[in-house]
Amino acid sequence: MAAAAAPPKKASPDHIPNGVKFAFGGLAGMGATMFVQPLDLVKNRMQLSGTAGKKEYRSSFHALRTIVANEGIFSVYNGLSAGLARQASYTTTRLGIYTWLFEKFSTPGHSPSFALKAGLGMTAGAVGAFVGNPTEVALIRMTSDGRLPLDQRRNYTSVFNAVARIFKEEGVLALWRGCTPTVGRAMVVNAAQLATYSQAKQAILDSGYVQDGIFCHFLSSMVSGLATTIASMPVDIAKTRIQNMRVIDGKPEYKGAVDVLTRVVKNEGFFALWKGFTPYYMRLGPHTVITFIILEQMNTLYYKYVLGVEGHQTL
Repeated sequence: MAAAAAPPKKASPDHIPNGVKFAFGGLAGMGATMFVQPLDLVKNRMQLSGTAGKKEYRSSFHALRTIVANEGIFSVYNGLSAGLARQASYTTTRLGIYTWLFEKFSTPGHSPSFALKAGLGMTAGAVGAFVGNPTEVALIRMTSDGRLPLDQRRNYTSVFNAVARIFKEEGVLALWRGCTPTVGRAMVVNAAQLATYSQAKQAILDSGYVQDGIFCHFLSSMVSGLATTIASMPVDIAKTRIQNMRVIDGKPEYKGAVDVLTRVVKNEGFFALWKGFTPYYMRLGPHTVITFIILEQMNTLYYKYVLGVEGHQTL
């Protein structure tokens, strides 16, 4: 009697396809941006305050009030299309690569070490930053345009208009202006954000006081957001000013990131490197929280309803 045919093998129950990982990362980042775009605008304006030789805003709240009074309530969402495009490119790439690498370097019952998580985060951030730099340049310019005199404004109508005009008027390399500090910032941000998130989540779960769920993800995200803000603000200021600078008679305002940081410390003081800390953290904290909560929920639902697995740690 012939042996019964073996049942067909199922796909690996603990694997989310790479394409889905990338899509989940981008969707999570775009969802968070819808909430925090006004804070991103205030953060950029604060970091550019002082470039004209005068301090434009006394505080984050003064900046927000001034922007609304001078430009209207809906101006706080200037550059939203660029913010969403940035998430679609940068966050899709970085979170997709990180979750893929995290899975590759994990073994059953053991996640990567903190140092390895930081290394994976730096790698994912560097690649994501390079891919997303054109939309980053568009975002910086669109959110800062309203502070310029009318005759100096660029008046981009959307991220597509911004990218097209930059390419046409300044050349393709202008789309990667500030790429070095952008990649540097992304490596710092992702090493701090992704590694501290994973480590904080693991510590919280190991404590036994909090179960895996939205509250755990919230606590992990707030720890991650604070660490990331402190670590990344100086390179973020250098990136913002280089990407917004004008080139007059062939001479750029800054020679590079080191020149920006040196001049900021000399002209505005050492702690100016953390100028805009409040809106930066208020933006990065909630953005980190919302991004990771959305990402974790999408991963959990995929494991549960598509792969039929519950309780799988994804980050």
